[in-house]
Formats: sequence, C-alpha cells, structure tokens
Amino acid sequence: MNESKPWYLSKTVWGAALAILASLLHLAGVEIGVEEQGALADQLVAFCGAAGALLAVYGRISARHAIGQSRRE
Repeated sequence: MNESKPWYLSKTVWGAALAILASLLHLAGVEIGVEEQGALADQLVAFCGAAGALLAVYGRISARHAIGQSRRE
C-alpha cells in the first residue's frame, strides 16, 4: 500500500462519518440501516471524487501562470 489518496476519497472515513451520523440520528429517533450506510458511503466517495476533479479543472483554467514556469520579478 504505497499509493496515497486524499482523505475524502476514503470509504473508511466516509463509513465512519456515516456510522457517527447514524448513531446521532438513532438518538433522534431516525433509523438508517447498514445497507443504506454502505450505499451512502459509496455515493459520497463518488461525489467527492467528481467534485475534486472539477475543482482541479477550475484551478487550472483560472490559474494565472503556466505549469512549470518559475516567477521572476
């Protein structure tokens, strides 16, 4: 496991966050099943991946300097 990824693309992180959310909702009287938690985690990971890609494209388009060029003043 030499490759790393951003925390927001981790199913473990999203699964833990959803487990906490499910526990809090349970205290409020709302039930979320284990299968629904898994499906939500998958959807959130996919959404965050797409959002990250869009942000990267936007950042490159709105950048004021070319990649690899050093700024000299």
